[in-house]
Amino acid sequence: MVTAYVLVKAHTGQADRLLDDVAAIDGVVDAHIVAGDVDLIAKLDVDSPTEVKDIAANKIQHTDGVEDTETYISM
Repeated sequence: MVTAYVLVKAHTGQADRLLDDVAAIDGVVDAHIVAGDVDLIAKLDVDSPTEVKDIAANKIQHTDGVEDTETYISM
């Protein structure tokens, strides 16, 4: 099992809607709006680093309202 965290910066006013969209993605087990440099943090639990890449780069980053992402894989 691979655990990763995706930090999401949302376009202005999009964080609440984006939270629901990101939380609904398969592999995302938890997501929260946070204060700070990013707007959301999503926790992923998947089988491989390839799945982390697919979710972060192809699903979360292409969700309408996402400005930028950073992905961290737990050691």
